[in-house]
Amino acid sequence: MKFHLLGQFEIVSSDGRSCLLSRSKVSQVLGLLLIQNGETVGVDTLIEELWGEKVPRSALTTLQTYVYHARKIFANLPDGHAVLATRPAGYVIQVPDDAIDAAVFEGLVQRSRRLLDDGRAEAALDRLDEALRLWRGPVLVGMMLGSVLDAHITYLNELRFAATELRIEANQRLGRHQEIIPQLRLLVAANPLNERLHAQLITSLHKCGRRAEALQAYQSLWRTLDAELGVEPAPAVQLLQHAMLSEGSAVPGRC
Repeated sequence: MKFHLLGQFEIVSSDGRSCLLSRSKVSQVLGLLLIQNGETVGVDTLIEELWGEKVPRSALTTLQTYVYHARKIFANLPDGHAVLATRPAGYVIQVPDDAIDAAVFEGLVQRSRRLLDDGRAEAALDRLDEALRLWRGPVLVGMMLGSVLDAHITYLNELRFAATELRIEANQRLGRHQEIIPQLRLLVAANPLNERLHAQLITSLHKCGRRAEALQAYQSLWRTLDAELGVEPAPAVQLLQHAMLSEGSAVPGRC
């Protein structure tokens, strides 16, 4: 059985049957239990997710009804027995991590970081490409979300962005500066206060012998930070500018 959270919520059984879960409180319960696979999610946490501060008097009974309907979903699948269990403090779903696309994604990103630290940029890039291909859309798109699920989704979105930055770094280590410049320009435009992205763009432009454009990119960052926050670029970014200004001519890199 496979569980797809990176996009529309879907359960795929071992015989290939697909169950697309609708916008419902039952799906909300299942989403939270799956995103915390193997951990007991307390009744209080589930109630907070479902109703926030407006908890009805019948919350516990209603939650138990939702869990009952969730079990019925699994009962209709050939390999769905004993997936959802009751614990003294709450409920738990326990399936292999490789059955949940979000968990697979997280593991691939962690693996890619280690590979990059070990100097294996090509292998890291392969893992990152594999990880980013798992995304079929926004996490649990179209589903009702409470504060607890929203926090987990924020984490996954941040990890996706980190994976994108790592992918750029891996390409830069492999000398593939020219091919990532268009993507970097789009990312910088969408994230104008992200100094790391600006630094990556400046570096790739410079490595391709486009020093004037690299200096323009630095000036654009400086103006944006000054206007929005009243600060200068970080020292590491300023060092990039000083290094370029100290050169008599552009130094081509491997593009």
